[in-house]
Amino acid sequence: MTSCDITHRLRDLGDFPAPPADIAPTDEPQEVVLGGGCFWCVEAVFKRVEGVLEVVSGYAGDTEQRANYDAVCSGRTDHSEVIRVRFDASQVSYGELLKVFFSAAHDPTQLDRQGNDRGRQYRSAIFFASEEQRNVAGAYIDRLNERRTFGQPVVTTLEPLETFFEAEAYHQDY
Repeated sequence: MTSCDITHRLRDLGDFPAPPADIAPTDEPQEVVLGGGCFWCVEAVFKRVEGVLEVVSGYAGDTEQRANYDAVCSGRTDHSEVIRVRFDASQVSYGELLKVFFSAAHDPTQLDRQGNDRGRQYRSAIFFASEEQRNVAGAYIDRLNERRTFGQPVVTTLEPLETFFEAEAYHQDY
């Protein structure tokens, strides 16, 4: 069984706690970079969200020279398989996308793995592009942990987004 089979069952998001804060919409599209195991599985969830304009699979967390599927899958890099979500914030907010990420896209209580995919490259991570993104995500993780939403602590890391490297063409739109 793959991590896609195990973790990607959309739940009724109405009962899932909302983030305590959010980012105000802008006239321009916004972006968020998320790691939640195999990028194909996470990509599939976000492509179905209204207001999402584009989902691109890629890598974040290490250098460009090491940003390729073979190197990342081997576990020899510090990259994480990630997706970059470009969205219309007038239709869906950063906080609402985080709600999807935590509630439906993966299991944020698994350290360095999702299902059968194991290694740091499959870590649960939010690569923040601003302090505002970091603060909203951090407050949300705190809320989920305080409420014991999962019964286990959320282990999602908050990491600065230095660069997003687009994955190979054959990894897009899987």
